[in-house]
Amino acid sequence: MYIKRIRDLREDNDLTQTELGNILHISQRTYSHYEMGTRDIPIELLVQLAHFYNTSVDYLLGETNEKKPYK
Repeated sequence: MYIKRIRDLREDNDLTQTELGNILHISQRTYSHYEMGTRDIPIELLVQLAHFYNTSVDYLLGETNEKKPYK
């Protein structure tokens, strides 16, 4: 589920894979592997993405449909 969520969030924010890779300090190619599901995304990057998109890791993983982060 996170594959679709991270791609959708990136596209909804009009970011390229290269731009997001720069924000996360990884290459575009590495980020592309995460979106394609050919490489598992490390937990620390999931946390970074959740903070960047102001959501929760549970949302990114598909455990909830609530975009708001926990209080």
